[in-house]
Amino acid sequence: MMMDNGVITNNYEYTDGYMEQEEEWEREGLLDPAWEKQQKKTFTAWCNSHLRKAGTGIENIDEDFRNGLKLMLLLEVISGETLPKPDRGKMRFHKIANVNKALDFIASKGVKLVSIGAEEIVDGNLKMTLGMIWTIILRFAIQDISVEEMTAKEGLLLWCQRKTAPYKNVNVQNFHLSFKDGLAFCALIHRHRPDLIDYSKLSKDNPLENLNTAFDVAEKYLDIPRMLDPDDLINTPKPDERAIMTYVSCYYHAFQGAQQAETAANRICKVLKVNQENERLMEEYERLASDLLDWIRRTMPWLNSRQTDNSLAGCQKKLEDYRTYRRKHKPPRVEQKAKLETNFNTLQTKLRLSNRPAYMPTEGKMVSDIAQAWKGLEIAEKAFEEWLLSEMMRLERLEYLAQKFKHKADIHEDWTRGKEEMLQSQDFRQCKLYDIKALKKKHEAFESDLAAHQDRVEQIAAIAQELNTLEYHEVASVNTRCQRICSQWDRLGALTQRRRLALDDAERVLEQIDLLHLEFAKRAAPFNNWLDGTREDLVDMFIVHTIEEISGLMDAHARFKATLGEADKEYQAIVNLVHQVESIVKQHQIPGGLENPYTTLTAHELNRKWSDVRQLVPQRDGTLAAELRKQQNNETLRRQFAEKANAVGPWIERQMDAVTAIGMGLQGSLEDQLHRLKEYEAGVYAYKPHIEELERIHQAVQEGMIFENRYSQYTMETLRVGWEQLLTSINRTINEVENQILTRDSKGITQEQLTEFRASFNHFDKNRTGRLAPEELKSCLVSVGYSIGKDRQGELDFQRILAVVDPNNTGYVSFDSFLDFMTRESTDTDTAEQVIDSFRILAGDKPYITADELRRELPPDQAEYCVARMPPYRGPNAPPHALDYMAFSTALYGETDL
Repeated sequence: MMMDNGVITNNYEYTDGYMEQEEEWEREGLLDPAWEKQQKKTFTAWCNSHLRKAGTGIENIDEDFRNGLKLMLLLEVISGETLPKPDRGKMRFHKIANVNKALDFIASKGVKLVSIGAEEIVDGNLKMTLGMIWTIILRFAIQDISVEEMTAKEGLLLWCQRKTAPYKNVNVQNFHLSFKDGLAFCALIHRHRPDLIDYSKLSKDNPLENLNTAFDVAEKYLDIPRMLDPDDLINTPKPDERAIMTYVSCYYHAFQGAQQAETAANRICKVLKVNQENERLMEEYERLASDLLDWIRRTMPWLNSRQTDNSLAGCQKKLEDYRTYRRKHKPPRVEQKAKLETNFNTLQTKLRLSNRPAYMPTEGKMVSDIAQAWKGLEIAEKAFEEWLLSEMMRLERLEYLAQKFKHKADIHEDWTRGKEEMLQSQDFRQCKLYDIKALKKKHEAFESDLAAHQDRVEQIAAIAQELNTLEYHEVASVNTRCQRICSQWDRLGALTQRRRLALDDAERVLEQIDLLHLEFAKRAAPFNNWLDGTREDLVDMFIVHTIEEISGLMDAHARFKATLGEADKEYQAIVNLVHQVESIVKQHQIPGGLENPYTTLTAHELNRKWSDVRQLVPQRDGTLAAELRKQQNNETLRRQFAEKANAVGPWIERQMDAVTAIGMGLQGSLEDQLHRLKEYEAGVYAYKPHIEELERIHQAVQEGMIFENRYSQYTMETLRVGWEQLLTSINRTINEVENQILTRDSKGITQEQLTEFRASFNHFDKNRTGRLAPEELKSCLVSVGYSIGKDRQGELDFQRILAVVDPNNTGYVSFDSFLDFMTRESTDTDTAEQVIDSFRILAGDKPYITADELRRELPPDQAEYCVARMPPYRGPNAPPHALDYMAFSTALYGETDL
């Protein structure tokens, strides 16, 4: 290639002829001094347009390149390659070494420099420096310009002529006089960016305004810095050709790839828009899945908790919280789960239609994982409700045992009150003989009474032990009281034995006894114990759950009342003993004879207790009758619940069968199926008041403490699960039919084809499961005309088909996958190769692309999307932060996290 001024030869040789010709023009007065000024300003601006990419620049071209550092940096920026490491010293030989490295790099690009040495550059020789920069401009900015196989200068001139041909007052014949009035610059900008300049308002008579307009617009909108001075161009008879060529070449490079870049950008935008929408659906699925799984994880500890405050009120409060959870908190999550499955199926359909790989959720968020977590939640709910009911039964028994313990402890402590003082008394030492004998008999009666109370103490201890075993919430106070009673009982035993020994010692001296008092004491004590036990039994609390149990209690009470006649005879006999004592005392005037030395019981006390028993019997009759009425009311509730449940349960089963039949595609077109499913959905929601009414009856059943119902096989839990499964089945079937409609319409298949595919699929789906095993799929494909050989090649073909319709290797194929396979060949989709070609155009045929190039050619959001996801380019001679668009494009159509 040969420039007309002799600077560049075919080998880009900077010759002595260039220097000699300029010296001759200068001697003859033909060399305009303004040229050197124009070159200096233009070349300085051109260098700065590249150096600013590295964050630096120059001010004086003959001074700032003297140390060679910025010269090497300029070459690295415009070539995209790395030069040898520069010397950082400030001595002259360091500078010469750096300039030589730059000149060697220029020579390595096929440019032969003559008469330009490093010393001239280091010494600040302006002509040599300008000549060197012009050589660099020719090699790296103008050499690649080629129009119809012309030289770079001729090609650039032809490009200018063609672009400005339609414009008035513009006639480009050279790179000096043709550009003086500025219209050629404005025409080039208007031809490519008519939105930046109103060419109709420009005039050939205003060259300064034209030049300023072109230079301002180029700098502001085309990123082309001012390299020329309008005043210099106008005032110089013949402007410098090299300066104008340098500036015009920037226009060429700015406009040459505009159309290609726009086409490539549109293709990339289309692909990225599809991918962004798919990612949005993926992110929404991940968000919904995470939210549902988090809610299940938060709920499970509460359902698995088996801790209460061991009070019946606290347990009832927990049961009410559980009812609130079932009525208010869980229903929205049931709808969320159905929406999650619907979104997942829609996303997979869109991925298939856009030729994208199937979406695999992150680990732990598969639809199967969510279904498993949901099943675990339902199991936990059932276990939690069963535990609550059993816990209420346990706590009810605890309350009963606590009341029984208190009642028996009160009676025992009332009986033992004053007994220790009595046993420790030394009253017998001052008594007469008959008094001593009386004290002994009284002590024997006390021992008999003490032995009779042994059973009550053992009962109290047994009740306390059971309260400990059942973890009664006030077990500490129970244990304290029980320990106090047992300790007192041990002391009473020891004191009784000690007093007996003392009386035995006195018996040898005093031997008189009042047999009548003794007889009274012996008969009154057991009768008194019987009275105490009878009173306890008559006020004892009971728990029953059936009519049979209350009837058994009423029968036992009737048998008790039948024994009252014998008890009355015993009472009369004991009272008669008292009457005999009174008669003897009165007859013989015995001092203190009315006092019974053998017992503290009196006829008055027995009479009082006997009267209490006679009053408690009819009260017990009333209590048993009230309980009988309660159990009869519970029986009515059982029948009401059973009547309603026996109607709701079969209705849910019939709706499930109908929805399943529609889902098999056996009833009309897809639109008909969708319409019928919508009708079923509306009918199911209209039926919800029956479920709510059943919930109200069930609440009354639980509040009545009814734990079994022999009139119905359905429980509230099974009906709830059936209801939720019905809602889920309808939503899932509607989603499947909508996806089939979407597939049919997008693939362009007819209803007859779809009906034929569905009929063949159903024919081989013997179990009506909605999916086919591999062998069933093979038979189905053969039935619709798909040829599969029985040889090894046929088996390989079938395995390839399986990899397409069952990418997750689940062992079965759904109808959606089968339909997608049968229509796949007709799909018109974009490919990774097309996207790679588009990126290559934006990158200027480089194997990498930069963030600046992406932001310049793509919309901001999609440019940032690419920058964030493109991996770094690892190829040779890559500049810093280069991006690998090939790996990114391939990832869009392969296995990836995008």
